[in-house]
Amino acid sequence: MDSASFSAREPRRGEVDGTPTLQPPVIAVVGPTAAGKTALSVALAEALGGEIVNADSMQLYRGMDIGTAKITAEEARGVPHHVFDVLDVTEPADVASYQRLAREAVAAVRARGGRPILVGGSGLYVQAALDEMEFPGTDPEIRARLEAEAERDGSLALWERLRTLDPEAAKAILPSNGRRVVRALEVVELTGSFTASLPEPKAHFEAVRIGVDLDTPALDERIERRVRKMWDDGLLAEVRDLEARGLREGRTASRALGYQQVLAHFAGEYDEDEAFRLTVQGTRRFVRRQRSWFKRDGRIEWFDAADPQLFAKAVTRAGSAPSSPSGR
Repeated sequence: MDSASFSAREPRRGEVDGTPTLQPPVIAVVGPTAAGKTALSVALAEALGGEIVNADSMQLYRGMDIGTAKITAEEARGVPHHVFDVLDVTEPADVASYQRLAREAVAAVRARGGRPILVGGSGLYVQAALDEMEFPGTDPEIRARLEAEAERDGSLALWERLRTLDPEAAKAILPSNGRRVVRALEVVELTGSFTASLPEPKAHFEAVRIGVDLDTPALDERIERRVRKMWDDGLLAEVRDLEARGLREGRTASRALGYQQVLAHFAGEYDEDEAFRLTVQGTRRFVRRQRSWFKRDGRIEWFDAADPQLFAKAVTRAGSAPSSPSGR
């Protein structure tokens, strides 16, 4: 989406780990899938002169619009959005590259006098953008061996191994996400623990973290409605088009919820109704992992998405001082 400049605003003085800064804090809107992050972020941007920076790993992909519930131009209401549609479906997404893009976008928004609003449900991506975070190196031999095992035995078998070696890491990664499972096992071999390789949170950007969630029955119902809308809006046609552009060969994109199930349906593994059911089921499981990740971060202040005063409370929170960092 196109960017636009905003008039300069008086910056507010703050601190990052004791170092004074004149930049206003980044606003981070986080939480599980379908909780209402997108609508809230646009409303906050309109109220505060903000621009939105994506923190959803699958919304990095061009053409993956319906199945990721990517915001439309109408829904964006003129608010500039950044770090969307930067990858082809054949390209792997990696958090280190995302970190660079997100931080560049935040800096550019601030240079225009706008308020950066980081929005998404990919917990590791949010942390990579906001916190000091370096990533363990890679070993081509280990990676190639693990990828061959995943190809031969399936990602679930490797995920079960990860659950034995590093249960906390396994909780945060879908068994179907073979690329992340392989990466986690690679880090375990290199460092002894994937979880331990993630540092204690130390802010790179001063940030106000706003969490949005619903009670589980209400969110479960919303997820089913959301997946039904994706089907009605043409998800199968979108996947067919992306398949012709190499989606099946994309190690990351092909594992996205909805896309994976529809590709399997196209391959004759199960019928369309089963693809729908498994997409709903997989999304609900993913929500549990999102909650597990975000709930460990004590800097997030949580709000009920069903609260009629959600927007007013979020605006108030966005204008307050950031939370003191606390460990996971």
